[in-house]
Amino acid sequence: MLEWLRGGRPHTRGAIAHGALTRVRGGAALPARGLEYAVLDVETTGLDPAQGARVCEVAVVRMRGDGTVLREFSTLVDPGAPIAGREFHGIADGDVAGAPRAGALARELAGLFSDAVVVGHNLDFEAAFLTGELVPEGLPEGVPGLCTLRALRSQLDLDRYSLPRASLALNGHWPSGQHTALGDARACARILAEMLATAPGELYYTGPAPRELEVESRTNGGPVRLKSRTPAKGPLPMATVWPRRWRPQELPTELCGGAFTGSDREAALKAARERGLRREAIAGAAALAGAAAAAGAARTLMRALR
Repeated sequence: MLEWLRGGRPHTRGAIAHGALTRVRGGAALPARGLEYAVLDVETTGLDPAQGARVCEVAVVRMRGDGTVLREFSTLVDPGAPIAGREFHGIADGDVAGAPRAGALARELAGLFSDAVVVGHNLDFEAAFLTGELVPEGLPEGVPGLCTLRALRSQLDLDRYSLPRASLALNGHWPSGQHTALGDARACARILAEMLATAPGELYYTGPAPRELEVESRTNGGPVRLKSRTPAKGPLPMATVWPRRWRPQELPTELCGGAFTGSDREAALKAARERGLRREAIAGAAALAGAAAAAGAARTLMRALR
């Protein structure tokens, strides 16, 4: 994804139904290491699909929660218009000659997303382009998703949360292949796998459960011919230890989007403290109620034994 687009405004989320990572077990939360993930990145010709920006490269790393890579997929995409932003992603008009249009990839992406959680670093951005270009061609809506940008902000205290800055701070490596869709997808996959492996306790995924996806592509024609500019690599190099940056209390994920300025951080920290106090009060009340019930049962038993 183009780093210069990271601070853009939120977009429609029709293609993706966002979930979150949490250290709090409860409800329908699923152990995150037991899931499979489709880590997605796109390079585009601009910021907003509503203003004519289009996908010019897409990549997916399908992996297990332990970091095992099951498949890597990438292709350049013909946006059907002149390509802007070449100084960032390095893609020229001639590079996409013979590449598929985005709509032709609906079936392929549905297969990669099936029974998985779709992951992206600032997933709102990818979701907007999926909604604008792939959903009209048959990609199912409401695919379960996870934003690693929000997850990192919620769980760890870092100075910067961009993908390269977070990678350098946490595993000591500056990602290779930046501003290529597959390079950025690999970096995002590594961050997620390391997060699940090094968390201080189990992490749970809260959100729509992964489901099998079926799609009949609405684009006519034969098999799609892909055109990748990045060769597949295979296993992810993973750090087994991260610096001690985990927050004592996780921040509410819904407050960890946008620019996440100083005032945004303070608001999220305040909400986390208030949420913690409420949980303590509820736990205390439950303990008192349990003690009172036990005392009542003991009095009843004593009376029965007299």
